[in-house]
Amino acid sequence: MVLKLGILASGRGSDFQAILDHVKMGILQNVEIKLLVSNVENAFVIERAKNQRVDAEFIQGSTGMKFESNGDREKFREDFDSNVIEVFNKKGVDLVVCAGFNQIVSNVLVKEFTNRILNIHPAYDVKRFGGYGMVGIKVHKAVIKEREKISGCTVHYIDYTVDRGPILLQAKVPVYENDSAELLAERVLVIEHRTYPKAIQLHADGRVQIEGNGVDVDLKSGSWEEKWN
Repeated sequence: MVLKLGILASGRGSDFQAILDHVKMGILQNVEIKLLVSNVENAFVIERAKNQRVDAEFIQGSTGMKFESNGDREKFREDFDSNVIEVFNKKGVDLVVCAGFNQIVSNVLVKEFTNRILNIHPAYDVKRFGGYGMVGIKVHKAVIKEREKISGCTVHYIDYTVDRGPILLQAKVPVYENDSAELLAERVLVIEHRTYPKAIQLHADGRVQIEGNGVDVDLKSGSWEEKWN
């Protein structure tokens, strides 16, 4: 059975490209990208997708827009997610993958794709370096400020929280004494590109069991991780 992916992205699309490359190289198996949706009209990720003959759509997102109230913002996000659900369902999407997506998903999308939405966060400790406002370079600046020795990335399922969903897979990178946030960001991005496809394959292979906020991941049986590596 082929796992059909719907990608949500907002920026340059390097995580999207990494996933697509793993599919094209035959490393990610029984996985197909059906549709990319971006909430940013001129995002480079759209150009990437079209150049690779992947269907792509723009749906106006809430990022950067002004609203009279939080309620109006939430209603807009719910409408956005409803549109995403419609186009993803038309493509038969099984798993939603947020790849550099800068908009918090609403409960509408979470309900439709319960335990079927993945996100990657650019920190190993998501409790301390995740949540509202902790995005992009802000994460790496916070890690350096706290003089952490390690950082990395975390692939988790999206639930009704922000960055607190069940963790599927994590990877570490060192933080060096004279690191800048930009240097750390580059190091984390490299490991993101290796970790996200691996997490998707684990989901596709049915090696993930979610119970509450806990995740049981089978990396060992059948020498799975050895073969992947």
